[in-house]
Amino acid sequence: MTAADLASRVLAGEHRAAARLITLIESGDPAAGPLLAELFPHTGRAMVVGVTGPPGAGKSTLAEKLVLSWRQQDRTVAVLAVDPSSPFTGGALLGDRIRLASLSSDPGVYVRSMASRAHLGGLAEAAPAAVRVLDAMGADVVVVETVGVGQSEVAIAGTADCTVLVTMPGGGDGVQAMKAGILEIGDVFVVNKADRDGALRTQRELNAMLRMTERTPRPAVLLTQADAGEGVDNLVKHIDEFLAAARESGQLATRRLAHLEREALELIGVQARRHTLQALDPAAMAGFSQALRERRIDPATVATRALALADFRS
Repeated sequence: MTAADLASRVLAGEHRAAARLITLIESGDPAAGPLLAELFPHTGRAMVVGVTGPPGAGKSTLAEKLVLSWRQQDRTVAVLAVDPSSPFTGGALLGDRIRLASLSSDPGVYVRSMASRAHLGGLAEAAPAAVRVLDAMGADVVVVETVGVGQSEVAIAGTADCTVLVTMPGGGDGVQAMKAGILEIGDVFVVNKADRDGALRTQRELNAMLRMTERTPRPAVLLTQADAGEGVDNLVKHIDEFLAAARESGQLATRRLAHLEREALELIGVQARRHTLQALDPAAMAGFSQALRERRIDPATVATRALALADFRS
């Protein structure tokens, strides 16, 4: 399989081609850029659902059951499972996907793990591009499950059409993890492990907190017991209803445009940083380091001077 025909193979629905292209994206291979540009006009059809929440809430189990429910409706599903990675080595623990991997024998399901590489926000930097590859591949639904890193998971709202926030009963700890920005990004809330004591109390607390945000319409707070599959079909129904209403009102198109604009701005920053570092010679870098060590100039001044040295016209 050559890079030249990779895009056409992705459009033909080949899982191997999608896997190879996502690998190119993750590794920062320059060949990925033109391929993504070729695929872009063929994207925007898939329903992108984010599944996020604090650690231990049962996100992987719930994601598995959601996939099974959509498959019963004969919808094709792709799962992008973002795992934590070491901030020192960049290595990831991808073994926490045994349940999801068990779905890969179904030709209508594609599962891909991706290391976050310590990227803030619970998502890998390459995740939005990977989602578009899965969209172009023909998936009806793309599920993005993020690492459980608490309040920094707001990044999922910049990728998903619908964000499902998952918590569980447990002395209010789950609710405490859903404050401020986290509470505002959820489109559907789920109290998982609803067979445990305190599930109804947690549901009431979340409803009370959502009333304080004055969101209209107020997001649903649902109960599920994912390991038994209870409440999952109802969750799928609410996700579908949310997306249908968003599409009808035009909010879905507005949200997707905002996602793309945000990603473009972030990539401007990434490319400017890369270009600047490549343009600076070792002597300039050493000079900046020495100035910082002696506290003669602050980091902001270093950034300003480094950008001035880099010629962005080339």
